[in-house]
Amino acid sequence: MTSTASERLIVDEASVPWPRDTSRPRNLMLEDVVGEAPDLDLVIPAFNESARLPATLLRTLDYLERVPWRTRVVVVDNGSADDTAGIVRDAAAGRDLALSVIGCARPGKGAAVRRGLLNATAQYVGFFDADLATPLETLDLTMSLLRDGATAVVASRHAPGAAIVRQQPWGRRIGGGAFRLLTQGVVHGVHDTQCGFKFFERSAVTRALVRCRTNGFAFDAELLGRIQAEGGRIVEVPVAWADDSASTFRPLRDGVASFRAVLDMRAGTR
Repeated sequence: MTSTASERLIVDEASVPWPRDTSRPRNLMLEDVVGEAPDLDLVIPAFNESARLPATLLRTLDYLERVPWRTRVVVVDNGSADDTAGIVRDAAAGRDLALSVIGCARPGKGAAVRRGLLNATAQYVGFFDADLATPLETLDLTMSLLRDGATAVVASRHAPGAAIVRQQPWGRRIGGGAFRLLTQGVVHGVHDTQCGFKFFERSAVTRALVRCRTNGFAFDAELLGRIQAEGGRIVEVPVAWADDSASTFRPLRDGVASFRAVLDMRAGTR
């Protein structure tokens, strides 16, 4: 894959504010906004997230009701055995926000994210993990950077200015460090390919998505690498990040598969 240098910015929400247009209704149900698509399609992949999802959706919808862009939220149920769909329906009740759930039968976070992003119609699309390890308010700067021409805006736990509020277990930190070194041959100039908070200009990410083959946790690295290969500009936003011990990532099962996937990418076989 060819490369372009990514930018690294310090989060400063006041520096590039989203224009505050209070004259129009915000976050209406899409069927009530005739002829208007959302400004942002937001995807939340979910696999057996019944414990975390209610609080995540509550915080997300409360935040989105205060922002000046129209948002559609789509939860992608990645073959959950719990009542993910029912939780989404309950969260949507009484809200003036577009919130829905779609299924993804193919296992893997990458498969779920791809399903959600390819279902989008807004100019800007993206996803974050159900653990909300990255502050929701990061989306303020993210949207401004996208409007200023960034192809992708990704949260980073390791770029200058980032902070780890709550660390991962030592085994995952060691594995994560090794994985970051390995991904440097796939994604150039990006400190953190795996932070679960990424947003894109839709046409560019769609071109990259249709070429992605990874369904597991290495999906993020492949997606960013393909965006770079097409000349896309990736902006890293350092964040204050907190680990959630209830993560669905399993180091042995998912870690081995992720390392193998990145090795295949480096070898040009994926």
